[in-house]
Amino acid sequence: MPQRDKRVDAYIASSPPFARPILTYLRDVVHAACPDVQETMKWSRPHFDYKGMLCGMSSFKEHCAFGFWKGSLIVDNVAADGMGQFGRITSVKDLPAKRVLAGYVKQAMKLNEEGVAAPRAVRSKVPKPVIVPPELSAALAKKKKALAAFEAMSPSHRREYCEWIDEAKRAETKAARVERTIAQLLEGKSLNAKYERSKSA
Repeated sequence: MPQRDKRVDAYIASSPPFARPILTYLRDVVHAACPDVQETMKWSRPHFDYKGMLCGMSSFKEHCAFGFWKGSLIVDNVAADGMGQFGRITSVKDLPAKRVLAGYVKQAMKLNEEGVAAPRAVRSKVPKPVIVPPELSAALAKKKKALAAFEAMSPSHRREYCEWIDEAKRAETKAARVERTIAQLLEGKSLNAKYERSKSA
């Protein structure tokens, strides 16, 4: 049975205005090409499963990204900036035609049906650094318990908080995000904890 996840609805709704039609378009194409696809949230981003990981999408401050789990076996070009197989997507026009994209989805489905393993990614030996915004550093210096919780988190969860705060354009927004970060850290929560909870039946 096909399934739409309310957490994906929430993710799209909370994305920047330019990103919403892109994410909605990608979601609709995947569902049309793969009627039995299952939606989920992994690494705080929407993903689509069909007999295993199929593809995923993300939104950022000024662009979106979309990629197939076994992308190198499906699409010839892989974006050098790590933004999936289609680079930095700023509008639906940046994507292949709907029939082409649907064809990629069907190729991904076939690979999963045949049990083809995903190629091993060549990982950089140097991890991406977590750059803590000065506003957050100052707040953490005053809240030792929050600092301890922050330091105990995985690099990806720390990076989510830092990038979320850093993306705020106005000082008021940044201050509000720092305040929320401290509050959630004191509760031991990651930024997207509410999306990571188990789906209700």
